[in-house]
Amino acid sequence: MVKVTLKKSTIGEVKAVKETVASLGLKKIGSVHTFEDSPALRGKLKKVEHLVKVEEE
Repeated sequence: MVKVTLKKSTIGEVKAVKETVASLGLKKIGSVHTFEDSPALRGKLKKVEHLVKVEEE
């Protein structure tokens, strides 16, 4: 399991980054979502690593 927390705003980011954050189910700063680990998830997290905090569970 991977716990993802949005730490920074998406204001000023390109559309693709905003859509990736939305696809992770993160809306407001501080919102948290838990996922099963997968290669697709890792790819999304790599794209938005400057905005999120990732914790292994």
